[in-house]
Amino acid sequence: MTQPLLEVANLTVEFATDAGVIRAVDDVSFTVTAGETLALVGESGCGKTVTGLALMGLVPSPPGRVVSGSVRLQGKELTRLDEQALRDIRGSRMAMIFQEPMTALNPVFRIGSQMTDVIRRHQGLTRRQARQAAVEMLAKVGIPVPEKRIDEYPHQLSGGMRQRVMIAMALSCGPQLLIADEPTTALDVTTQAQVLELMTELQREFGMAMILITHDLGVVAQTCSQAIVMYSGRMVEQAPVQELFARARHPYTAGLLASIPRIRERQLQQLPVIEGMVPDPLHLPEGCRFAERCAKAKDYCLLAQPELKPIGKTASQVACYAPN
Repeated sequence: MTQPLLEVANLTVEFATDAGVIRAVDDVSFTVTAGETLALVGESGCGKTVTGLALMGLVPSPPGRVVSGSVRLQGKELTRLDEQALRDIRGSRMAMIFQEPMTALNPVFRIGSQMTDVIRRHQGLTRRQARQAAVEMLAKVGIPVPEKRIDEYPHQLSGGMRQRVMIAMALSCGPQLLIADEPTTALDVTTQAQVLELMTELQREFGMAMILITHDLGVVAQTCSQAIVMYSGRMVEQAPVQELFARARHPYTAGLLASIPRIRERQLQQLPVIEGMVPDPLHLPEGCRFAERCAKAKDYCLLAQPELKPIGKTASQVACYAPN
């Protein structure tokens, strides 16, 4: 079998706070093959973004640190590399689109300066060659008059344009893996659709793999082939997207799917909600972390955490004592 592009095994990330240690990512394992689009799904605070930062070696230390686990890109272990070696990999072999482009882009530097720095570092081009490459990439992501926009500051661009600049920067050196953290959250519906279509087209053109971090299940259905559902730092379900939508195995996943607004012909109905709150990360329960909010929970669910296991002959895995 072909070796996966990315292999993540038992990844655990903790943050030290004044109140105690918070385990933001707990024993997460998955693989990504070349050309695949994998979704990390879950509500805010479930560990999606920290997982992405850990893959890039960008967990702020202190207060955060990768406690244990392995991250391998084409067989190369990333967790043991020093900062200089990681900088050589970021941008050239793996890149990340951050959640808020206005804060990810430096407001005091022009777009061209920020893009050409990345291109010159990884491709060894002259300043003029790097500028031309940047203009071509801006045109490729659909920015009009790129030779003019390249000399503007981030605040002179709309939210959609800034997001396109972030995509252009991430793809400027042809990475094999792109991590996109909520790439459409701050955009209006029309711009969201345009950005998603653009990312899908560029993914096919560059032949890269993509990890999409999102809470929007509609985006997952539209763009992804595999999905991982996270809850309170742990993986609770992993499945091909079609299987996930056809039959959610974990009660939490089922709750997420049930809460998607749908057009109802006869009358307006209140959207279902998942009652209760996410457990306090400083005082996590010994058993299933979703048990307090689960209508199917039994006494034994409170005693020990369920392991992520395959379901029958399907391609799905679920961490639940009584899966659907």
